[in-house]
Order: sequence, then structure tokens, then C-alpha cells
Amino acid sequence: MKEIVKHKIKHNLNRLKASVKWVVFAILSGLIVGGVGTLFYFSMEVVTLVRTKHPEIIFLLPVGGIVIVGCYRLLHDDKDTGTNLVLSAIHSGEKLPLRMAPLIFISTLITHLFGGSAGREGAALQLGGSIGNGLGRLFRFDEKDKHIMIMCGMSAAFSTLFGTPMAAAIFSMEVVSVGIMYYAALVPCVVSSLVAHAVASSFGISPEVFPLKSFPAFQTENAVLISLLAVLCAGISILFCILLHQSEIVYKKLFKNPYLRVFAGGCMIVVLTLFVGDQTYNGTGMNVIAGCMKGSVRPEAFLLKMVFTALTLGAGYKGGEIVPSFFTGAAFGCLFGNLTGFSPSLCTAVGMTAVFCGVTNCPITSLLISFELFGYDGMPYFLLAVAFSYMLSGYFGLYHSQKIIYSKYKTNYINKKTQ
Repeated sequence: MKEIVKHKIKHNLNRLKASVKWVVFAILSGLIVGGVGTLFYFSMEVVTLVRTKHPEIIFLLPVGGIVIVGCYRLLHDDKDTGTNLVLSAIHSGEKLPLRMAPLIFISTLITHLFGGSAGREGAALQLGGSIGNGLGRLFRFDEKDKHIMIMCGMSAAFSTLFGTPMAAAIFSMEVVSVGIMYYAALVPCVVSSLVAHAVASSFGISPEVFPLKSFPAFQTENAVLISLLAVLCAGISILFCILLHQSEIVYKKLFKNPYLRVFAGGCMIVVLTLFVGDQTYNGTGMNVIAGCMKGSVRPEAFLLKMVFTALTLGAGYKGGEIVPSFFTGAAFGCLFGNLTGFSPSLCTAVGMTAVFCGVTNCPITSLLISFELFGYDGMPYFLLAVAFSYMLSGYFGLYHSQKIIYSKYKTNYINKKTQ
């Protein structure tokens, strides 16, 4: 009997020690990644301001691309696969070098300074994951604990840059393997996300929220319209993923040399920008999303943003895919609302949520991010949109290293990578 009691006491003490360990390291991760993420945020603000004041700087985009490729070549990381490598490091144990952090930091700034079309949250995932893994190696964690540290860093970076700590905490656990949640990382990711958010807030970084003042009553007719929008957004998300992946393949077929590839891509972006007549589709485009929330959008905006982003990232420029997916969803949703006469602002919000869900295969994160960005009152609409978009977007995704563990249509174990 005494042996059983001793065993239980020892077991409980071990659990307590593990809990304390993860809280401590999650705080540490949140502080460090939150600090680096804050620096990245303000650096992005500066380069965007410079490009806005000096739009002619876009003509240097091909040269900026050569610098990016040169940086990766210099540090022997020219085969870097970006966020795919971070996901692979979690579920298959691939090495995640700490040098990824400064490389993605600098190269993303170069991309945005000279007018490439990309986001920042995807870069943040690489930044946070690399730092988290570095901390795990520094304190000699085993492989499984390093994976949790990577997820901590991802959550902290996402929370810092986008100001949605709830969604950030869940995203890193959900995005790796669709159908399985890494609940062992729940407390560390939550703590890390909240600490990073606090760090960002202390430096005056305010979350990018778009609160909707009123919502149409949730009735059958409105529910059908939102469901139709979600179905269309699932198709848009598939098209977005295909364009991103195929552009990279086509670039590599046409231009074997990475320097020539990125230079050619930069030239195409410059020509396309001149053809459009302004720089609406360069950079992140958060200002366009704000305009969509007010019901203002050009009909072709959603398609042009996808083309600009595919040409930028496929050529070898660095940045994220998440904000471009928000832009695309917002523009398409606003267009749908204007055409149907049904609340363009709500359709914008639903479009953002649905396309994000379709490209990431993360329904829980999508639902949480909709609450943090737009408020809880639109819950029935967001719930419908997320459900339909998740189911109908198939097995496409932004990240080839993301695994679909269980089928979206049956309770079958399939364990396949996204298309």
C-alpha cells in the first residue's frame, strides 16, 4: 500500500515539475519571440512607409531579389523550404536551423521594401519556430520537447504580429497535422501567445481588428447566401493554392538559375504593377482589406492579388501567404456582397475567414480568428462558412508539409500530404 502511495506521489510530483517547466519556458519563449516579433513589426512599418513615400523604389525589386538569393546562398541555406520546413521539423524531426530567423527577417523586409506581394505572418511562423527550436537545443530538450518549443515560438510570433492570441495559441497545434491536435502543447502555446501579445501591446502595437457594428438577422435566406459564399470561397482557396504551387514549378522549369529566376520574377511584378497603374497589390494590402470592410472593392482585386502573390513567392522572394489569403477572401467577399446586395461588410468578414480556412485547413483557428477580428455576434455566419470551406476545399493547402491525418469526409485514417 505504501509503495502505491509513494508511486502516486512521485507521479504527481513529476507532472507538477513538467507543468512548471513548460510555464517557465513558455514565458521565456513569449518574451524573446515577442521582442523579436515586435522589432519585425516596426521594421515592416518602416519599409512599408518608405515604399509608400517613394513608389519608384519598386524598380529595384529585381535587384532586391538577387540580394535575397545571395543571402541564402551565403549561409548555405539556398534549399530552404520556409514554413514547410517548420512543419516538417515538428512531425518528422527535420533539422530547423537558427539561421532561418535572421534570414527570413531580412529577406521579408527586402521583399516588402521593394514592392513584392507577400504577407508577414508566414514569415513570423518561420521566425518563431526557428527561435523556439533554438531555445530547445540550448536547454538540451529531447526531440518531442523541441517540437513543443517550436509550436510555442510559432504561437508567440503569430500573436505578436496579428494581435489574435486565442487563434495564435491554437493555430500552431492545428496546422501541422489536420485531424490531430497536439494537446500536449496547449498550456505552453497559450502562455507563450499571451506573453508575446503582452510584449507587443506594451510597445504600442494594437491588433488589426475590424469590429462589425451590426449583423443581419440569422434567417434561412441569409444562411443560404452565406453558405453559397463559403462554397465559392472554398473554390477560391483551391485556386490560390494551385497558383502558388504551380508558379514555383513553372519558374523552376523556365529559369534553372535561382538568381535569374528571382530577377525575372521581380521584372514581371514591376511590369504588372505599371500595367495596373498603382501599388494596390504590392506589400500586404491591409489598407485594401479595411476598404472592403466599408464595401469598396474593385471587381478584379481578389484575382490580381493571387497573381501578384504567386509571381512574388514563386520566384523566390520571401514573406507570408496568410495576409494575401485574407486580402483575397476580403475582396471576393465584398464583391459577392455588392453583387447580391447582402451586407458587403459581413461578406468581407466571412470571405476572409472562409478563404483562410480553405488554404490552411484549420477550422478551429479560423473560427477563433473571426471572433477576435470581427466580434462574436456574427458567430452563426462564421460557423457555417468555416464548416463548408473546410469540407469543400479538399486536400489542398498552402504547405506541402502539412499532413491530412484523417479524411474530411469519413472517419478514415489517410495520412497524406496536402496538394
